Amino acid sequence: MKIKHFITMLFLVALVLAGCAPAATPTAAPTTAPATSAPPVTAPTSVPPTTAPTAVPPTAVPTETSAPIVLHFMYYQDAAEASIMAPLITKFELANPGIMVELDVVPYANITNQLPAQVQAGQAPDIARITNFGAFRGYLLDLTPYLSDPSFMTTNFAAPVLAAMREPDDTTGLYGFPDTLTVTGPYVNTTLFEQANVALPGAGATWQDWTDAATQVQKATGVKYAIGMDATGHRLASVIISDGGTLLTPDGKFTIDTAGFREAVTMLKNWQDQGLTDNQIWTKSGNSCINDFMSADMVFCLAGSWQVGNVAKTVGTNFDWQVVPAPSGAGGSVGIAGGSAVVAFKSTKYPAEVGKFMDFLMQPENYSYFDANTLALPAELAVANTGVDYNTSDPNVKAALNAFAAGVKNITDQGWALNPNPNAFAYYQNSVTRISQYLTGELTLDEMIQKLQSDIDTAISQSQSN
Repeated sequence: MKIKHFITMLFLVALVLAGCAPAATPTAAPTTAPATSAPPVTAPTSVPPTTAPTAVPPTAVPTETSAPIVLHFMYYQDAAEASIMAPLITKFELANPGIMVELDVVPYANITNQLPAQVQAGQAPDIARITNFGAFRGYLLDLTPYLSDPSFMTTNFAAPVLAAMREPDDTTGLYGFPDTLTVTGPYVNTTLFEQANVALPGAGATWQDWTDAATQVQKATGVKYAIGMDATGHRLASVIISDGGTLLTPDGKFTIDTAGFREAVTMLKNWQDQGLTDNQIWTKSGNSCINDFMSADMVFCLAGSWQVGNVAKTVGTNFDWQVVPAPSGAGGSVGIAGGSAVVAFKSTKYPAEVGKFMDFLMQPENYSYFDANTLALPAELAVANTGVDYNTSDPNVKAALNAFAAGVKNITDQGWALNPNPNAFAYYQNSVTRISQYLTGELTLDEMIQKLQSDIDTAISQSQSN
């Protein structure tokens, strides 16, 4: 559906009739992120009033008799993000007479299946919300000349994410920014820990520490499973990197055989062989430990921030739970980042106006408003450092989101770079099948690694030849 901004149109008509003077020059975006000691950002119940960032000279200045410039924003939503974006757009339009933003809300399938064809056919929207950051390389608008302060963007968003939108020979272009962030992390049933009289492992606890503690709880309470993780290479990657392994070489290629990878999959096999986990999870890609966790059949489940609402709703008051920091190892306490991004296309007729709108969305108070009301994690450092006061009455949800947000600073370059890598699909599509064969004894560890590497290399080669 298309959300029309009729209030803004009436406002523009009033301006024309009154012969209003142009809007005052707005203020510039901050050049540095707030310090980590700053007080939390309060989630507003309405969009906070601010001035727009310092304007770049517009592509075309509308006169009193000309029609407004209309920017088309193709947008998908997982829940109700469009209803939060809409008032931000209205705020922008009121501060920028002569520019309208038409929000075109489409199914996610349109973004993945139809938008690439539209872009290649020269029919791209001005702006879009996407998840495959590398899919539109070469078609995106470099926002650098149109931003009030390009350094704000490079300072506040992860370098590997910004780089994922660039062509191979481009090291500086700024084509979009992540508007939401997801992070992997563990859920723990604290009621079971209390019943077993076992203390929760503290800061810096390793995977072995958590395995031992969860096993004690399992034995003391009789619960079915001690520990588990979702059946996906995405969640496993956080263990690999925490164990000191890597998946990506400096030039972005996938290499599986590292000590960290071997330690991670060996640990997973030990869980299965010792009856600590649900062996059915890793029989099929996409299976999750979260259902075992929500039914109180599992003590510890490695999933991610996207499950917070589901856990809160399903568990209710059945037991107490919390999100804890990712277990530590030689590579640190590491989560894997994911999420969506807002990008601009170079085919737009209005690059300056597009840049002004993108600048507006990145301003901390606007970005924080979006996160607070969509219950999203901030990918912008200025907001992550300050904190988000989430607009929810559920203390479990607020605590869980803040716990995930606190781990953002620990994400390594590998953790940021994996998901937006254009070849990540090859690892994700093949990892569960091969690892499952190892877990069931069909393949040895060495055989599994060799076959998985071959599968990945083949998939990438076929993709590049198409």
